[in-house]
Amino acid sequence: MLIDTHTHLNSDQFDGDVEETIERARANGVSPMIVVGFDHKTIDRAMELVEQYDDLYAVIGWHPVDSIDFDDAAYEKVGRLMDHPKVVALGEIGLDYHWDTSPKDVQDAAFRKQIRLAKQKNKPIVIHNREATEDTLRILEEEDAKEVGGILHSYSMSAELLPRCLAMNFYISLGGPVTFKNAKMPKRVAQEVPLDRLLVETDCPYLTPTPYRGKRNEPAYVRFVAEEIAQLRGMMYADIEQATTENAKRVFRLP
Repeated sequence: MLIDTHTHLNSDQFDGDVEETIERARANGVSPMIVVGFDHKTIDRAMELVEQYDDLYAVIGWHPVDSIDFDDAAYEKVGRLMDHPKVVALGEIGLDYHWDTSPKDVQDAAFRKQIRLAKQKNKPIVIHNREATEDTLRILEEEDAKEVGGILHSYSMSAELLPRCLAMNFYISLGGPVTFKNAKMPKRVAQEVPLDRLLVETDCPYLTPTPYRGKRNEPAYVRFVAEEIAQLRGMMYADIEQATTENAKRVFRLP
């Protein structure tokens, strides 16, 4: 089995067929699946799903794009849900300089506050980084995030930065872009990341891998990510499957 370490099955795009989507994933050897909630609506939906399906787990946090709304009530909600037995990490948190919806200083404050909360709760963190690599790494280092470690979700940094990330106890998660024909950087990362720090994800409904690029992504398609990585590393698919599953269980402390 493969574990899809980052899904948005709580997205509106799955409202009509989430059960069928989950069943397709299982039929394609994908289970468990991790559902990420990053604002009030998606957090509530994520919790509904993990209560309903045994092989779904939740990651709960506040997205950097919405940092402007990370008030006391949001902080209290995230903190309370960290104690739920099916909430396995705090995220996705970090920095996003692509969308101009939350000022950089507000994102910085929300990021640091949630890293500290994760350390209090002894839960790993799942990091979102978009066009903010140096600031993301600097804050993780300043806040001593290696104490809890976690996942650099949809890794978009260079292969040269892998040692810096690994030194902070982070796993490297790759998704659909590694299957794109001209995606040189993620392909190189896939070849160079240590096998015991590698994870696979879909980030569905986004970042759909080849051969379904342009259509809605779903957990069943994480197999294409694993197959591409196996080919790039010159390994058997079964070995990538086993390693990434063991890694996901380790970082999320899954049974």
